[in-house]
Amino acid sequence: MKTLYITALLFLLSIFSISCSEDLVGKVTTATITGKVVKKGTNTPLANVKIYTAPTTETVFSATDGTFKLENIPLGDYSVKAELTGYLATFLGVNLKTENTVSIVFELSDDNSLNSPPSIPQLLTPADNSENQPTSVTLTWSCADPDPADSLKLNFRVIVKNSLNSTIFEKANIKTKYYVLENLKFGVSYFWQVAANDTVNPEVFSAVQQFKVTAIPNNRFHYVRKSGSNSYIMSSNEAGQDFPLTSIGVNSWRPRLQNDAGLVAYLQTVSGSTHIFTSKRDGSDVKQVTFSQPVSGSNPSELDFSWNSTGSEIIYPVFNKLYRINKDGTGLTLIYTTTDGSFITKCDWSSDGSKIALKTNDINGYNARIFIIDPLGNVLKTILENQSGAAGGLNFSITGDKLLFTRDVSGYENENHRQLDSRIFLYDLTTNIATDLSQISKKPIGTNDLDPRFSPNNAEVIFMNTSNDGISQKNIVKLTFDNTNTEYPRIQLFSDGEMPDWK
Repeated sequence: MKTLYITALLFLLSIFSISCSEDLVGKVTTATITGKVVKKGTNTPLANVKIYTAPTTETVFSATDGTFKLENIPLGDYSVKAELTGYLATFLGVNLKTENTVSIVFELSDDNSLNSPPSIPQLLTPADNSENQPTSVTLTWSCADPDPADSLKLNFRVIVKNSLNSTIFEKANIKTKYYVLENLKFGVSYFWQVAANDTVNPEVFSAVQQFKVTAIPNNRFHYVRKSGSNSYIMSSNEAGQDFPLTSIGVNSWRPRLQNDAGLVAYLQTVSGSTHIFTSKRDGSDVKQVTFSQPVSGSNPSELDFSWNSTGSEIIYPVFNKLYRINKDGTGLTLIYTTTDGSFITKCDWSSDGSKIALKTNDINGYNARIFIIDPLGNVLKTILENQSGAAGGLNFSITGDKLLFTRDVSGYENENHRQLDSRIFLYDLTTNIATDLSQISKKPIGTNDLDPRFSPNNAEVIFMNTSNDGISQKNIVKLTFDNTNTEYPRIQLFSDGEMPDWK
């Protein structure tokens, strides 16, 4: 009986225990967290944002409209985290006390929100308010970005304004901390500023600084240099301070300065034709002189023209004809035509206007003839004819009683117009004697002396000397008339130049 009683009691206890266990499990309460993820500032919904809690419960991803739902979260305190590549992770605290749904909103900021802008650019050179700057100036500045990842993105914008016409020049996307300003105007002040950009933050601007370009120099030397297939004209003084008078992007050659007019005339290619242009001594105020009758001949690089003494007119060749034209392009007049159909290549007008020297040749550049006519076209004197080989030059002395010219004494002729031993001759129109200046000045063997011009005082001659191989560097040289020596000194003035002019 006692055993039966104990067994019954144990059975009742087990039933009670199971009942209590079921009651405890049923009392675990959960809640739901709903929410939305948007971009901070614009409230644009963000999709595929990873949402999870700490302590860990469930991980979900936001829908295309930015919404999400975390279900069956036991009551308690949680930290809910939102993560998305390109945005800063964000935490929100949630206290789940009841079974009610709790709604939250995440506003995610992109990674750039913590990005610092670059430092304000500090302008280094040229110094503020500096003067006598060249026409080509290198602007330099310093600037840094505190974010190492942005150092490769950092770029600059240079803003320049001048005092002449307030034209604003801008150059953007500069990756270096310097920029070269070219073709600046003489005597003009320039104001410049640099903006730095890291592609994330707004631009940061430097202070504005200014500098002034030197006044227009009284350069008396002009010569030609090559840039690829183009020629361009350099202006220089005896100290070697030079600047390009014409653009290297346009084919220009044969400079001729006229002091009274304050202009430099030169030849330039326009749509395949050769025309005369003029500019001021600083290269500004460019004007085309010839239009309907371009300068023409068998070899454009050999063609030449000449000012009159006052700078009001220019003479130039057009195949077998010689024309005169006013410097403004008006008054085109035919003044001479060759009788044998030969081409006029070189010409020079004496200072008193009474004589014009001409060099003619056949279509191949040979069978040269050098002679002098008066303004009416009458032949006054023949200086060279019936000589094989090339000839050139032509420049009157100030008094008009002497004439410079060149001749290849080797007599060599070929289709490329190569010269082997071109020499400078000084012809005395009074005595009819030609003096070999190249021989007296000891021209190096295997070289050519070409394009001679008198110095302003007629005591020296400037010319181009180069190897007769046709590919070596061309240099500008001068020789001085020195009657005390049997050899006239030769001095190199400029390297890498040709077609010199000295006024």
